[in-house]
Amino acid sequence: MRADMLNSILSDLNGSSADIEASAVISTDGLMMAAQMPAGLDEDRVGAMSAAMLSLGGRTAQELARGGLEQVLIKGEKGYVLMTHAGAEAVVTVMAKPDARLGLIFLDVKRAAESIGNLI
Repeated sequence: MRADMLNSILSDLNGSSADIEASAVISTDGLMMAAQMPAGLDEDRVGAMSAAMLSLGGRTAQELARGGLEQVLIKGEKGYVLMTHAGAEAVVTVMAKPDARLGLIFLDVKRAAESIGNLI
């Protein structure tokens, strides 16, 4: 039931922008809770990478006196990876195209993360 609701939120998120290629809800310890990803993306690897980046990002924000971590943004030549906390126990990870309009994606991901945080 909860997985269906999480998948529904992710489906809405992916549909909100043609620039979003994949999305997932991942527990803070790296376990996949729900995903809307194309075939060929390894869900376990996405979960593990997200957990590792959040851990490193959180420590970096703390060590450099930037406060609590809100999100991690990675830009590669083939696109973006955006990770945003969804409550204390989960993270929303989104993959977007290289020419994505990030402002709109930030807004849509923030809304989705709030919905997921309320659900979990």
